[in-house]
Amino acid sequence: MSSSVIVPASVQPHLFIPHLAINDSWIMTTKKQNRLAGETSPYLLQHADNPVDWHAWNPTALALAKKLDRPILLSIGYSACHWCHVMAHESFADPATAELMNNLFVNIKVDREERPDLDRIYQSAHQLLNQRAGGWPLTVFLNPADHTPFFAGTYFPVQPRNGMPAFSEVLQHIADFYHAHPDDIRVQGQALNEALADLNPSDPVAADMLDSLPLDQARQELAASFDHRFGGFGQAPKFPHPTSLERLLRHWAATRTDTDEDQNVHKMLVLCLQAMAGGGLFDQLGGGFYRYCVDEKWIIPHFEKMLYDNGPLLGLYADASCAFDNAFFRHIAAQTADWVIREMQTTEGGYCASLDADSEGEEGRFYVWTPEQIQSVLNEEEYAVSEIIYGLSQPANFEGHWHLNLSTDIEHAAHTLGISIETAQTCMNSARKKLFAQRQQRIRPGCDEKILTAWNGLMIKGMACAGRRLQRLDLIASAQKSADFIYQQLYIDQRLRVSYRDGRAQFPAYLDDYVFLMDGLLELLQAEWRDQDMAWLLQLAETVIEHFYDEQRGGFYFTADDHEQLIQRPKPLQDEAIPAGNAIAASVFGRLGRLLGNNNYLDISESVLRYAWHNICQLPYAHCALLHALEDYRFPPSCIVIRGENNAMQAWREKANTIYNPRRLCFAIPNDSRILTGTLAERQPRAEGVIAYVCHGQTCQTPLTRLEEFEKLLNE
Repeated sequence: MSSSVIVPASVQPHLFIPHLAINDSWIMTTKKQNRLAGETSPYLLQHADNPVDWHAWNPTALALAKKLDRPILLSIGYSACHWCHVMAHESFADPATAELMNNLFVNIKVDREERPDLDRIYQSAHQLLNQRAGGWPLTVFLNPADHTPFFAGTYFPVQPRNGMPAFSEVLQHIADFYHAHPDDIRVQGQALNEALADLNPSDPVAADMLDSLPLDQARQELAASFDHRFGGFGQAPKFPHPTSLERLLRHWAATRTDTDEDQNVHKMLVLCLQAMAGGGLFDQLGGGFYRYCVDEKWIIPHFEKMLYDNGPLLGLYADASCAFDNAFFRHIAAQTADWVIREMQTTEGGYCASLDADSEGEEGRFYVWTPEQIQSVLNEEEYAVSEIIYGLSQPANFEGHWHLNLSTDIEHAAHTLGISIETAQTCMNSARKKLFAQRQQRIRPGCDEKILTAWNGLMIKGMACAGRRLQRLDLIASAQKSADFIYQQLYIDQRLRVSYRDGRAQFPAYLDDYVFLMDGLLELLQAEWRDQDMAWLLQLAETVIEHFYDEQRGGFYFTADDHEQLIQRPKPLQDEAIPAGNAIAASVFGRLGRLLGNNNYLDISESVLRYAWHNICQLPYAHCALLHALEDYRFPPSCIVIRGENNAMQAWREKANTIYNPRRLCFAIPNDSRILTGTLAERQPRAEGVIAYVCHGQTCQTPLTRLEEFEKLLNE
């Protein structure tokens, strides 16, 4: 069956359909639960009371479909997904629709955050079948014989709407076609499997082809797609794209001199970072970034908060605060970190996956206000300043309510009211605290309390970076708590697991789990050296090489060599909402190789670039994380190793941390460290005081013993 038989129109993610909460009246009155009741995923548990005979993805369910010769209805989503909730209420909680699903299909529900391997494969299949990107909920129908999809869509309404057929119509058509046209399905499946195999690049190129041209091409491509009025890339909906912004920041730093800079890139970065943080993408009261904005001006977000967005954005704003000496960016980084520690970090130490967009059955209800609600909380002076700053005299911007944006700055508010800037700022600070306290009394959005290894790795890196840049030891301690939790609960028999909840660690880890965690540990070692972090980092590196690395062609597979066999074993190269696993692997192995003088790690990093080269050159801007690794390859970063007692090294650390230079690594290693391998073993401490070893590529300078000399070096 081709995708042209039934073509569901894409549903715009900002289209709002009121719906009941997940504990609606039907679910509240039924006591019967399906097989999902034994799962740990909050997303799967949300469907445990459905009348649908749901299975988790497992050998039993797959064998049952084959035995009954029924197509597999594979539904993939995640806990914070608004449209997943809509489809769950409309269709999966509906007894008539459930009866049709149960009679015609074997129904499998998957949390894409626990099984990104399945999500990655079937999203790619959706794009091949429909010639457009998919999304969530992802609805895929599989041949039970080999699990190849023969039809794919996303959200389907319970009744025909906006050019989309009713879900019940889709179900009946799919089932009829499956049994009437087995040969067509088999032929299409073969073609699809060949197309999936072709998604991995062909042979790698020679090392001498790895030039720096894609770095400049990406800068031009990003500038061409940049919205120079409102910031961001492309038109609505607007996503933050932290990897692309980091690429521009690294370009600005690499090409800047004492007398010249890329002013266009500077303007793009400041415009975009200010627009995102001052607009509706950022929670102005509680901190943290939402997933994306539905409009071009960054005013109205989709209100879910994802850990994987906030980790990279936290690091980006912390770096930008140093690069541009920008107090506002520093404030945004601090607020984001505070939100993560307050609302996303468990008492055990791990970071939770996400906060829902919905509360009380409505998207954004927890976050939006009316002027009357605000007036009832603030005094007259506080409201006068808030009215100007938040634009409360302007028309409502969200369903008759106001989602708080910074409409102007504090200077303008002070001038308008004829008060001092200090007085206006005091009023604003007081108003924010009161509004936040009042908001805390509302019914909160649901929290997906899964601890995901990969996403924790992203946040460990962001938190460690912010701790260094903002000189906040509590942020470094937070990152260390997360790392310790993963080591204790998700590292079993020398292998990582994907997810932890309710005392259960599940699923063999993927490439992203390993390399994102390695990247986080490498950043954490720069924030504060701990021998156990270095020892673990080296263990993880060897595991990744043994189980994920392709020695023949280069690059890393997304799944390990002993993973469940699926219809594809991809090697992800292109950035999506998170950076590509191969890109992070190339960066980590390259930097670790330079730190330790390990040529094997350097060769592996190079092999990833050689393997990905054709893809990089075809679309440089879509491979920004790989371009970071390419920049390190073409312009090897300096490695600084400081030795001394912890207290004595503190001033040296502070000097290094307050200067943004992405082509520099700096590690302050206490004298009593015992994990010193490779060239680190040669970086011996002095009998007294501090010593800094500085190497550029294969060349090392005379060690420095005076802080003034070290500061001069950093500023060169």
